[in-house]
Amino acid sequence: MECAAKGSGRTRCTGAATRPCARCGAVAYCSLSHQIEHWSSHKHECDRLEQQMESVHLLNDFPFTFSQEATVQIFLKQETRCSFLSKRGIHQKGMWMIECRCGESSASFDCLRLNNSWDLPRNLYPCYAPESQIPVQLHSWSDYYNWRCIPLDSPAALLLHWPLTIYHAAQLVGIGTLNPEVCDKLYLHYLGPEKELLQLDVFGELQALFPGVHIHIELVGPAIPPQRDGEKISISRYASSNEDQSTCKSASENAILSTQSGITSAVTLQLWHGLYHDRYRDIVKDSSPHLVIAPNGGIAAYPSWLPSIELIEKLDVPAVFTDYCEEACHLAASCIENVINRSFRLPVQVNPFRQPIAVEDSVLLLPCYSNCFVFGM
Repeated sequence: MECAAKGSGRTRCTGAATRPCARCGAVAYCSLSHQIEHWSSHKHECDRLEQQMESVHLLNDFPFTFSQEATVQIFLKQETRCSFLSKRGIHQKGMWMIECRCGESSASFDCLRLNNSWDLPRNLYPCYAPESQIPVQLHSWSDYYNWRCIPLDSPAALLLHWPLTIYHAAQLVGIGTLNPEVCDKLYLHYLGPEKELLQLDVFGELQALFPGVHIHIELVGPAIPPQRDGEKISISRYASSNEDQSTCKSASENAILSTQSGITSAVTLQLWHGLYHDRYRDIVKDSSPHLVIAPNGGIAAYPSWLPSIELIEKLDVPAVFTDYCEEACHLAASCIENVINRSFRLPVQVNPFRQPIAVEDSVLLLPCYSNCFVFGM
């Protein structure tokens, strides 16, 4: 990790950040002199970071057989994301391409397309409609894996955290299949997509999570290639495996979920290049969103979010944000509250469906996970 005083001191960093703050343990410095210089700034956050460090064990707590390897060992640099994926034969393959550094450097959103393959054995991912109806509510990865009959050695959650976070956000704000406002259609505005643009096929799992509901998602953000602006994508079947597609149900059998009433589930996406507040009028024509969601938003890091926050406040619809760590959410909440002049209806809390593999080289010594914390207005 980088020295916490990098760029703010009078002298350059002398090497690796190997001197953690003895009080909070969340930041580190390259030298004693930089630590002393930075105290005037760090003292305002030290107590808060110390409290956040107390949740380390909770954040690293997952039910999977690979949990230790994917959390503590990656955090301590005993493992890497590349080695984790390589051991499972999915390194630099298909939808997994973007899940490690070497894949991030070679992947291009200009090549955005659906990739229908999990590159996993057929019993390790949800390749067909669930055999039983979804429980009243899923509360954890254990609940989900048990319902979908997936063994706990499957790494599928590394991708499924996208649709499961949408599901969790909808539950938090009171949106579900029994909600009369949703009925048979659910409209979502999904802000700032990046790496998930190369994993869009996993959004097909929303068919199982919201049975009998047509889900339409407007994805808007600067990472969407300009030449793909306005493009519509329909996900009408579950992702398959390259191993032996014949053993999974056929595409026609996987195509859609049907309820007893004959209503079908489907997922449609539309891509919009640009910032939400600039593209809102283009996006909203026939209907307003039931939910606005901004995964891993980084609200405090990008001033361009502020006009979008003002717009969301005027829309008066539920909005849910996620980020990699609690501190990022705290800073984002402060920025948003300054705009809306009130506190949040949905306070910062741990997302039970956070991605179960640690982020490498975090700025802080806090454990960081994709979609780790959730909060909303």
